[in-house]
Amino acid sequence: MTPVGSQLDLDHYLERIAYRGALLPTADVLAALHLAHVRHIPFENLDVLLGRGIRLDMDSVFAKLVTARRGGYCFEQNLLFAAVLEQIGFRVRRLAARVTYRTQRVLPRTHMLLQVEADDTVWLADVGFGAAGPLLPVAFHQGQPQTQHLWRYRLVELGGLWSLQIGMDDWADLYRFGLDEQTAADYEMANYYVSTHPDSRFLHGLIAHRLAPERRLILIGSELTEDRGARVDTRRVDDPAVLRTLLIDDIGLPAAEVAEFIDTLVRERA
Repeated sequence: MTPVGSQLDLDHYLERIAYRGALLPTADVLAALHLAHVRHIPFENLDVLLGRGIRLDMDSVFAKLVTARRGGYCFEQNLLFAAVLEQIGFRVRRLAARVTYRTQRVLPRTHMLLQVEADDTVWLADVGFGAAGPLLPVAFHQGQPQTQHLWRYRLVELGGLWSLQIGMDDWADLYRFGLDEQTAADYEMANYYVSTHPDSRFLHGLIAHRLAPERRLILIGSELTEDRGARVDTRRVDDPAVLRTLLIDDIGLPAAEVAEFIDTLVRERA
């Protein structure tokens, strides 16, 4: 988390996400910043696969996601976004969730999300879920469907826990969470598990996602899914040259980082 009294380079961050709008703690600004962030900063796990580890101090997060124009996963993305929102004047609470999406077992609470207050409404903000994650904040309105471009979300509370769900006629849980505020120590422990434990999905292959209002690109291992709401297409990407182009041109990762990863991948396959 950003140390008390410190300031990140807000102008540099805004340039990174191509945002030129107002900077007031309103719901409209929250939504605009949220969408700009997920459109321009991809979700990816290259550092985990390359054995570099993931550092959660703000200098490291900012240097990676903003200065180096990389992506990252939930802790990096939402720690950065929380610091930006607080610098603008939003009230933010940092939370933790247990991912339930497409899993058959109970997972630890290893996902970071945010609760943000704006315009007399409480919002869930989450720029770090990737894949099926929201493009915009979701209002804490019990069971109310909220359309976000080609997708719909809702929050459902039961027994003191909230679930973020995606769907249309049928709804699927993405994750479940309580409202207990988390500390830096909580995230450090969860981050260590996610980036080093042999059961963590982030150690089992490439994960790279890029979200936009018109489509989601979801690369998991060699499987690429292009989700356009009513139409979902899936294909394999096995050729390293095709993968290189995809990661640079479509996902938006720096060429030098992609080249190092592709070289490592080719050596492992040899």
